[in-house]
Amino acid sequence: MIQWNRIFNFNPKKPEGTPNSRSGFCFLFGPIVLCCLFWGWQLVYANNDQSFILATYSDLRTLDPAIAYDETSYQRILNIYEPLIFFDGAKTDTFVPILATDVPTLINKGISKDAKTYTFKIRDNVTFHEGQVLTAHDVVYSFKRHMITDPVSGPMWMLLEALTGHRSTRKDDNQIDSHVIALIDRSVEATGNQVIFHLPQPYPPFLGLLTQASSVVLSKAWAISKGCWDGNIQHVLTYNNPKPGTEPLHHQINGTGAYRLKSWEPSHQFVFERFDRYWGPQPFFKTAIVKCVKEWSTRKLMLQNSDAHRISVDAPYFESIKQMKGIRWTSVPQLSVSCAFFCQKVRFPGNTTIGSGRLDGKGIPPNFFSDIHARKAFLHLFDRKAYQQEVFNGEAIIPSTPNIDGLPYQTHVPVYEFDLDKARFHLKQAWNGQVWKNGLYMVLAHNTGNEMREVAAHMLAENLMQILPHCRVDVRAVDWKDYLVGYRNFEYPVFITGWVADFPDPHNFLYPFMHSNGNYGRLMNVSDPLINRLCDEGIQAAIPHEREQIYHKLQHLWYERAFGLILYQQVNLRVYRSNISGDIPNPMLTDAWENLKLLRMGN
Repeated sequence: MIQWNRIFNFNPKKPEGTPNSRSGFCFLFGPIVLCCLFWGWQLVYANNDQSFILATYSDLRTLDPAIAYDETSYQRILNIYEPLIFFDGAKTDTFVPILATDVPTLINKGISKDAKTYTFKIRDNVTFHEGQVLTAHDVVYSFKRHMITDPVSGPMWMLLEALTGHRSTRKDDNQIDSHVIALIDRSVEATGNQVIFHLPQPYPPFLGLLTQASSVVLSKAWAISKGCWDGNIQHVLTYNNPKPGTEPLHHQINGTGAYRLKSWEPSHQFVFERFDRYWGPQPFFKTAIVKCVKEWSTRKLMLQNSDAHRISVDAPYFESIKQMKGIRWTSVPQLSVSCAFFCQKVRFPGNTTIGSGRLDGKGIPPNFFSDIHARKAFLHLFDRKAYQQEVFNGEAIIPSTPNIDGLPYQTHVPVYEFDLDKARFHLKQAWNGQVWKNGLYMVLAHNTGNEMREVAAHMLAENLMQILPHCRVDVRAVDWKDYLVGYRNFEYPVFITGWVADFPDPHNFLYPFMHSNGNYGRLMNVSDPLINRLCDEGIQAAIPHEREQIYHKLQHLWYERAFGLILYQQVNLRVYRSNISGDIPNPMLTDAWENLKLLRMGN
């Protein structure tokens, strides 16, 4: 129920000595008051100067939507920029219009009968934060610009795959593929206030792709003025695959959302400010502040003292936080998974994580994990049952393959059980016995503040040092923004990170984890022709039974090839002060996400 006195802040006070003429007042001015009350509901938020504060431990990588591929960056981008459509509340398979006026369907003829053409009508009277008016040409430019930018290990493979049938703008020799660029140019067009997408073949998850940060809309004129693609399809080379940190929109942003950027102090805080000319309902909070607080004890104290309205809570603290007074929490299973990946060829020289770079007891070779026995040894070092119980109090899911719970076509796959004797056996086989004979040194790194990943790293390190003579393993915490750059530059022999569903389909998990051109397959330096072929066939198969057979085979190959160690499928605890409402839990959106414009504060 709307509390009008709070929302409108309308509490007229009769001056002393004023005669009681209530009936006349109502007759003459009642309609005016009613109008004021109606419009007052819209003014509530404009008159409210309160701030929402979220304390978490991750900092964002970039504000450029063509580059960002982590949930922390997504949260900032999707509260400032807007996509054409977004998820309908907690649902993952239905959508609501945002910058479009409708969600296209076969029934409303927004989707063609052959499912290869999607038409969107663009909303009128939408203004960017810096004053430009949204047009269909801005939408067309944005999608082309994002695909042309196409950074290595970035998010653009999804749109490229759906709109061109290819997953990269570059050939195997890293040169620009002019054929793909021509397909990009033809893939989306504007007709009046409509935007039309042309797909080379049906792509069932296409609408889901349009909810992502990589599908938000820029102002064409503004983006070009900031050094983005100039709109000339012949000038692609200048703008393709920028070096990390050099992307033109790294720290600049101009969206159509309910909030605009007020300030960003990396590793400290990010401040959103309400945009008063927003086309939709104004949000309750004037500002929203995301504070980077790595220490759990500090975040907990902030929540207790009402210095934060919401904090990030890792699984080890779920039970204790549930006992806190004045808070509310929601348990949200996630379509996301964390994994320890074995990189089969890291960067060297100049990489301290592998010491000497040789099997001399002071390091490991750059291709240490190209030996399957080394990978299997590490898999047997991990105590899944203890990890699940001690870290997650039994609440997390520990999958055996990347095709996690909640995705179709799951099948039973064996696991590498915790067994130190088997780990010894494989260590003695690895590298023709040189590992067991000489020992090793290496670094296991994790991102600072993520205690679930930190525990996994220590578990592997301690169990390895327990059974391998002449062994030293250091566990190192690295700030997220640096860790992200590090593993993308092949710095870590084992990199621990997560994957969040871009769309709820096995293709979105098995391809990135296993294909040699997948996000993590490439970063592991894996190359298996059979796996590549199956991954490609999986998204192309139209018959469910055929897809099932393909994905069952891929799940067994994940086990046989021992590519990595699946750690956990997150069940998040979203924790707020009890007077905060409006959040909508969605399994596609991780703990880093918050839709700020929906939040409000009660008594």
